[in-house]
Amino acid sequence: MFDKILIANRGEIALRIQRACRELGIKTVAVHSEADKEAKYVKLADESVCIGPAPSSQSYLNIPAVISAAEVTDAEAIHPGYGFLSENADFAERVEQSGFVFIGPRAETIRLMGDKVSAKDTMKKAGVPCVPGSEGALPDDPDEIIRIAKGIGYPVIIKAAGGGGGRGMRVVHTEAALIGSVNMTKAEAQAAFGNPVVYMEKFLEQPRHIEIQVLADQHGNAIYLGERDCSMQRRHQKVLEEAPAPGISTRLRDKIGQRCADACKRIKYRGAGTFEFLYENDEFYFIEMNTRVQVEHPVTEMITGVDIVQEQIRVAFGEKLSLRQKDIQFRGHAIECRINAEDPYTFVPSPGRISTFHMPGGPGIRVDTHAYQNYMVPPHYDSMIGKLIAYGDTRDQAIARMDIALSEMVVEGIKTNIALHRDLMNDAAFQLGETSIHYLENKLGIHTK
Repeated sequence: MFDKILIANRGEIALRIQRACRELGIKTVAVHSEADKEAKYVKLADESVCIGPAPSSQSYLNIPAVISAAEVTDAEAIHPGYGFLSENADFAERVEQSGFVFIGPRAETIRLMGDKVSAKDTMKKAGVPCVPGSEGALPDDPDEIIRIAKGIGYPVIIKAAGGGGGRGMRVVHTEAALIGSVNMTKAEAQAAFGNPVVYMEKFLEQPRHIEIQVLADQHGNAIYLGERDCSMQRRHQKVLEEAPAPGISTRLRDKIGQRCADACKRIKYRGAGTFEFLYENDEFYFIEMNTRVQVEHPVTEMITGVDIVQEQIRVAFGEKLSLRQKDIQFRGHAIECRINAEDPYTFVPSPGRISTFHMPGGPGIRVDTHAYQNYMVPPHYDSMIGKLIAYGDTRDQAIARMDIALSEMVVEGIKTNIALHRDLMNDAAFQLGETSIHYLENKLGIHTK
């Protein structure tokens, strides 16, 4: 096994990776910006290296600084976590070229799945169902674009091939608005991602966001760890997630899960990954693959007992998966609430010093957080300060435990979205399950009037 791993990330995921390493007997190197020098995971690491000032462009996104930190500490591998450089194919390539192991897929796999057009084409060939849409990138000919849209049927959505995080997409309801929308999305895509290529898909009216967790090794083995429902979103950003997804039959889960595992074998995938789907009327439609560990991986860990981060590390070291599909058993239900330093209803970030910090406990409760009393939440990064996970034998029990845990949770000195999560736990539509990706925005629209 590796002797030492550098963790190229910050916040709760840096601490989560560090814990997995410590359990495996692996030393850790924490890299940090000047703003994060007092972070808990920095103090707990075997070694730490400051890689730059607070702005992420000068620290966590600074590829030469990260690789230099690995060199001076004699680390053998680099774990990118999620966000930052985790899906940057150039970074993965530079890591391997510098003599280190990248804990994730190969650079060519990241490139293949990072471009939405090539990813969709690859998935079609692998038998994974996709949203009806243009066959690849949209042409320049306006008449041809209009013909494609007619064939799909309105409404359609225009998406940037290199987009992500809810950016670079526009819904079009009429032919009159089509060409203007395509041109605007192309311009936005060029400005935001350096890639003007866009494609078109059918816009589903009331879909749910369902994703399949997979693990694969370099020996041709791949398994799926069930599905998660991530439909509670605002502006394409997830607020809470749960596993398994309410209302999805075992037969349907196994069918789509096996197709995802087979697709991993086809593209020679390595590590942890997630296939994201829109789900409507008992049909799955592939939208993208995340070639990294997900924020919401704990809910899958809770219902399967699999440590996804440790499997990532073992696979990167060259080991075979420690599990076969027949070993995976799904038990109970888990819900994760993302605890953010922000106003619960306007979502305006609320950085600052935490004056009081009390985390809940009890049966089935897990807290993943890097925050603590007197911790200074910096204004430079994502507003998430932790994740609260509740597990129960049934979904109703998981909801009840989450509601109790949220009521016990105390974070003072800054604003958090705890009140919104409590509201959702007591929301009748959420309690029934199967709310669409538009539900929260519609609810908040009513809430703020």
